[in-house]
Amino acid sequence: MKILASYNIKGGVGKTTCIVNLAYLAARDGYRTLLWDLDPQGAASFYFRIQPGIKGGLKGIFGRTRPLSAAIKATDYPGLDLVPADPSLRYLDLRLSGHNKPLKQFWKLIRPFDSEYDLVLLDCAPGISLASENIFYAVDALLVPVIPTTLSVRTLHQLKQYLAQADSKSPALLPFFSMLDHRKRLHRETINTLSGQGHRFLQTIIPSASQIEWMGVRRAPLGSYGIQSMAVMAFEKLWEEVRDRIGLEVGVQNGN
Repeated sequence: MKILASYNIKGGVGKTTCIVNLAYLAARDGYRTLLWDLDPQGAASFYFRIQPGIKGGLKGIFGRTRPLSAAIKATDYPGLDLVPADPSLRYLDLRLSGHNKPLKQFWKLIRPFDSEYDLVLLDCAPGISLASENIFYAVDALLVPVIPTTLSVRTLHQLKQYLAQADSKSPALLPFFSMLDHRKRLHRETINTLSGQGHRFLQTIIPSASQIEWMGVRRAPLGSYGIQSMAVMAFEKLWEEVRDRIGLEVGVQNGN
């Protein structure tokens, strides 16, 4: 089982659209996939037409009175399950701080699924906090969407600095450019500059496209429409690149 989080300190960079599409593509390719919506806004839950809310909230899950497995919902797509968002996620840091080993709580909750899922994906809220540190400890890699602008690139540098100074283990960083608008000179120059400086971005670039915005209207991943487009092909390439980078076997069908 591999664990991957879509994360950025900054909001509005395309974290949720990225992880929703990758979750769909992973399940389509036969990987048993679980997506956990950790953002109180519940956008991933919305895309998959699942009502936010966990019985007992975080208190039950982190208090070990209700297993995380009880919160899992099936989506409309075979092989893809979801733990929906919950309003109590707003108090996640407070809930975590009450444990003796606060950095290991997510890891303890997810690891029991090792025989049930091939891939666990986390859709994270923006910011950096105790919850973020939990995620860093639990995951194999952080998928970091970066808009090619000054502030977005700055937060990537901040994340790198934070991980370099962290006492706990650090996951692999998989940054990629997101929401690229080729008409904008700043976007083009930022990508060229960073590429020339040897920064290790994934090769795939996700464009700014109306088809991606329409996900909110259709409430479905792009690939499920049955329509080919630049955006669909970009997410296909991103999925293949991420799959190879985190070491998932190609051609897995139903965990075999």
